[in-house]
Amino acid sequence: MDYRRIIPCLDVKDGRLVKGVNFVNLKEIGDPAENAKAYCDAGADELAFLDITATVEGRKTLIDAVKRTVAAISVPLTVGGGIRTVDDIQEMLDAGVSRLSINTAAVRRPELIEEAAKRFGSDRITVAIDTRQSATLPSGFEVMINGGTEGAGIDAVEWAKRCESLGAGAILPTSMDADGMQTGYDLPMTRAIADAVKLPVIASGGAGSLEDLYAGVVEGHADALLVASIAHFGTFTIRQMKEFLKEKGIPVRL
Repeated sequence: MDYRRIIPCLDVKDGRLVKGVNFVNLKEIGDPAENAKAYCDAGADELAFLDITATVEGRKTLIDAVKRTVAAISVPLTVGGGIRTVDDIQEMLDAGVSRLSINTAAVRRPELIEEAAKRFGSDRITVAIDTRQSATLPSGFEVMINGGTEGAGIDAVEWAKRCESLGAGAILPTSMDADGMQTGYDLPMTRAIADAVKLPVIASGGAGSLEDLYAGVVEGHADALLVASIAHFGTFTIRQMKEFLKEKGIPVRL
């Protein structure tokens, strides 16, 4: 059965798990590996590890924190932040990571998507697209880079379609406007991207209630749901999220 996945997201800064609002005002939560193990044990389908300041600080992903996280879990781990080259991707795969998420490096040099997909397989390559509402672009959403600090002047939906054509295996669009607000995913943005590509799309940014998760699938047309605040702060367990979706007729793996 094609079930919808729940993916807790570990935003990591200086090797510590953090969570912010609109990509700023970061609050430290704890150790990423310890939290990853707890989510794995609680039934998470996958996990995401995002080194959120690596690109801005011009460095690679913190490999030691990644290795500790991989060692603590038994589900697939996607890692992003500071991934610039196929060699960076190889290093992460060698460390046991299942998939890599690339964002700024792909915008600056789209050929990286194609090179990575050919070398490692499309299923290993996720393109993360940070978006912000923009009245000047056709879809109404602009691609943001450098940890959300810089607008790329690129339409988010058109960029998603190009990523698909270059060989990306999944798209992870995050709404900067909704991030950490816990008022729900940006459904129009998520749906616009999901409807424009045939790839799996992972809703991200803003989930605050069980109803938000359901809306992400039904209205946002998402294949998977990234969760952070509602998981980190104990609002709901992974089990509660999945049981709610199952009761609503959404296929999940319990």
